[in-house]
Parts: sequence; structure tokens; C-alpha cells
Amino acid sequence: MPTKKRNWAMVVYPDSAPADWVDRLQATGLQCAISPLHNKDLNPDGTPKKPHWHVICCYSGPTSFNVVKGLTDSLNAPIPQALEQVKGYYRYFTHKDNPEKYQYDEHDIKMVNGFSIVDYCDLTKSEAREIKAKIQMIIRRLNIFEYSDLLDYLLDNKLLTEYDYASEHTILFDGYIRSRRYKLAKR
Repeated sequence: MPTKKRNWAMVVYPDSAPADWVDRLQATGLQCAISPLHNKDLNPDGTPKKPHWHVICCYSGPTSFNVVKGLTDSLNAPIPQALEQVKGYYRYFTHKDNPEKYQYDEHDIKMVNGFSIVDYCDLTKSEAREIKAKIQMIIRRLNIFEYSDLLDYLLDNKLLTEYDYASEHTILFDGYIRSRRYKLAKR
């Protein structure tokens, strides 16, 4: 029986992809995520790997290999791979779990057609704590005294995971910001 999966991965090479490959992906309507250009990866012998992007494509229902292969063929990309775990592959975009590899910037991940990693995984307690601490540090560093300013900053700076977390934890962050404002007024 042929493989049918909802989530698929592919690799796209700059030297063989059509110039408008991202537009073509967008035209499919699929929710996709595109890694930063991996142009600093090394082979085991230390030689540079061919520059490439990793791509996640999320279909609305189980989709056959042949359908996805039609998409990769149109992008001159190698054979697609079915994904069991979107979150793990997304983390590989930046080598987050591979400290021995070059660390790519998470802000260089491109989201297409509304892709959000939050839709594909539950945060672990340590990941939630890390995001919460990051948002609190942003509030302190920028002296934010209004919840709306926090949400605007996160959205304007494309910190979408943090935006989702802050908007889902309004009571926590609004209370923290209000407390800071109250403390300042007492001085």
C-alpha cells in the first residue's frame, strides 16, 4: 500500500530550483515552512555541503507520495520524505538539537500560507519556561508597560511563537506588565 501522510519534507537546492519556487509553493495553498539557506553545513570530511533549504509541507489530509512527488518535481527537488514528527524536523531547520553543527537563525525561517509550528506540537515544560522567560526579558529590556505594546512588538518582529504564547497567556503577561507599571508609579 502506498504511503499516505499529511506532513512531508523536501530539500530544495538554489542551483536547480526555479527562480519563483517560493511563489509556486505559496500558490499551492499548502502551509509550509522553509529553513534558512543551509550554506554552512559540512560533510563528515569537513568539505562544504551543497547549499540547500529544508521545507515542510503540510496537507489538509493524508496525501500520497505521488502527489507530493509531483510538487517536488515541479521544484526540481529530490524525492520527498514523509514526516512522522513536524516539530523535530522544524528544529532541524536551525540545528537546534545539534550543537556541533552550524546554528542558523530561527528568525530566517520563512512561513508560507499561515504555517505556525505551534499548530503541530505541544511545548514541553522546559520550552514553555524558555519562551515565558524570553518574553519577560523583552518586557524588561524594552520597558514595556502596556500589554498591547508587547503584542505589537512580538508581531512586528515576527516572533510568532512568542506572539502565540503571549496571546494565549494574557492574564500572566498583562498582570506582570500591570505590576511593573504599578511599581513604577509608587516611586
